[in-house]
Amino acid sequence: SGKIKIDGRNIYDYNLQSFRKKVGVVLQDVFLFSGSILDNIRLFDKTISREKVIEAAKYVYAHHFIERLQDKYDTVILERGGTLSAGERQLIALARAVVFNADILVLDEATANVDTETEALIQKAMERISKEKTMITIAHRLSTIRNADRIMVIHKGMLVESGTHEELLSKGGIYSDLYRLQYELGDIA
Repeated sequence: SGKIKIDGRNIYDYNLQSFRKKVGVVLQDVFLFSGSILDNIRLFDKTISREKVIEAAKYVYAHHFIERLQDKYDTVILERGGTLSAGERQLIALARAVVFNADILVLDEATANVDTETEALIQKAMERISKEKTMITIAHRLSTIRNADRIMVIHKGMLVESGTHEELLSKGGIYSDLYRLQYELGDIA
């Protein structure tokens, strides 16, 4: 029950095409197409300039690794991007969301399969993007959501806790238990 509103308007009041332009999604398993890095970021939309793609890649900290590739932005990758690490694929997906200027960015386990160094880059990019856009981050790795304005804890399909990182830790509930467990296992810096 209830309503989902964007900018005060019910989502059902939006044209589906205009609604989709407002939302960018970065999944755990990023899909890349056969083609260049450039085309994968701009999704083969030739109206998006090379400069805009490079600017977006710099914004999400992907530019550095792209510049190390043999043909840089013109490096051709195979479908699914098997020659790139999971983190590099995530950074390309983030650059894609930035280049298309989505108002809302949904990250679904975006840091689940990445190394610590790339996770730090993704978190820096998320922090930068969240200053200008609405971000909805779905994560089990609590270090990914630690700096969120609001964390909503879902347990068995129900919202059981809500608050900032500090508020949830002080409640001593599920979030606090999860945090302590991950901290003890060394997953949280």
